[in-house]
Amino acid sequence: MENTLTSSRPDHPNVKIPPPLIYAAGFVLGLWLGRVVPVSVLPKTPSYIAAIVWIALWAVLGVWSIGLFRRAHTGFLPIRSATTLVISGPYRVTRNPMYLALACLHVGLALWFDVFWALVLLPLVMVAIQYYVIVREEEYLESKFGDEYRQYKARVRRWL
Repeated sequence: MENTLTSSRPDHPNVKIPPPLIYAAGFVLGLWLGRVVPVSVLPKTPSYIAAIVWIALWAVLGVWSIGLFRRAHTGFLPIRSATTLVISGPYRVTRNPMYLALACLHVGLALWFDVFWALVLLPLVMVAIQYYVIVREEEYLESKFGDEYRQYKARVRRWL
């Protein structure tokens, strides 16, 4: 494990905006747009069923991912330092299962509350997550773990 962090850089990704806040901002903007230009997504029953599936995916991915970080005794918040790479479980398929979980929650809530515009805004939310969060995290992990992280990055896609 290579550690090239300098003392001038904090030992964490230095993420300025908490990721759940970015998702929440997109959802709230979607709510506002829905009041200005109302559009329904699906009939109620199919929408509720789909919402339950998406929210269940959020719960499974979120709990599983956080559990793996806790078992590895490493920080899962982007304002904490990483002591080890977590590359098992959902991290074998996606490098960002927690952000994918938040996207599932976003979709589930949009379907449950019939917020069409939140669904439309989700790709922009994910671009914001990519730019303001993931880029910082990846730079941090690459500087902290070097080749081990670069090899992981080469094997596993960022989202899916």
